[in-house]
Amino acid sequence: MTAAASWSRSVTETVRGSHQYTVKGFSMAKGVGAGRYVSSDTFAVGGYHWAVYLYPDGKNPEDNANYVSVFVALASDGADVRALFELTLLDQSGRGRHKVHSHFDRSLQAGPYTLKYRGSMWGYKRFYRRSLLESSDFLKDDCLVMNCTVGVVKNRLETPKNIHINIPPSDMGRCFNNLLNLRIGCDVSFEVGDERVQAHKWILAARSPVFKAQFFGPIGNPDLHTVIVEDVEPLVFKAMVNFIYSDELPSIHELAGSVSTWTSTVVVQHLLAAADRYGLDRLRLLCEEKLCDELTAETVATTLALAEQHHCTQLKSACLKFTAVRENLGEQPYG
Repeated sequence: MTAAASWSRSVTETVRGSHQYTVKGFSMAKGVGAGRYVSSDTFAVGGYHWAVYLYPDGKNPEDNANYVSVFVALASDGADVRALFELTLLDQSGRGRHKVHSHFDRSLQAGPYTLKYRGSMWGYKRFYRRSLLESSDFLKDDCLVMNCTVGVVKNRLETPKNIHINIPPSDMGRCFNNLLNLRIGCDVSFEVGDERVQAHKWILAARSPVFKAQFFGPIGNPDLHTVIVEDVEPLVFKAMVNFIYSDELPSIHELAGSVSTWTSTVVVQHLLAAADRYGLDRLRLLCEEKLCDELTAETVATTLALAEQHHCTQLKSACLKFTAVRENLGEQPYG
């Protein structure tokens, strides 16, 4: 017997995040001296904190304040943090001619940059010549705007998930049905013909907009304890309430068996009408499906009339297709 082949997969990807940094009063920041900076607030990307440092007079004295320097620094504890960077100086003329220094474009050739410890930086000592910057569209109303994007390199290992947890199917319907069958906490009674059907107002209201309005609507009565139901047979009303609790179509054969003069199709026809009356769309569709499966020459006419009355377009279409086939009506085809 050969054991199943094992496998694993190493995935390296970047977690990206961006920060916009605005420097207002740029002219007032000049003259602070080489190596002095203004900085952004820290921002989080990939589990680390970062900050943008702008040196108005350059980072190094040898540049004689001819260049503005910009760097991105690791602002939290970390060792050998690998990352990609992008610094964008925004064109404020609206023409979209931004100055972009991107490490992402060169990642395939040079690989990510490694920051050894807190305070390590990536950036440009000669980010932009200051004389050109001061006469450019990047500076407007003595204000600079930069976007900084950091992509932290992360590694993860993918392996088969060999543990399988079997989740049992939902038994919510069965639990609610137990409440109904045992009459636990029932707070409303329906008088349907010669029979009484007990139920819970809040469950009925949650499932049927008609019951919701009757008990809890603007003109409803939450203290109503007895409701007289007319024009619905007791068997059909019981089946409907059973569906409200279980969300399943009751066994039509069991229901029809208790009333010998009713066929399964007749029960479902009446149940469809009740579903439409009480706004139970799912029950109505289940009845439509059942009636489609039970179409015969004897039932198609009453089912078609029912479909038209309750605007059941799919059921109506099925009836018309059924009647279009002469053999379904017991007629012989033309020879």
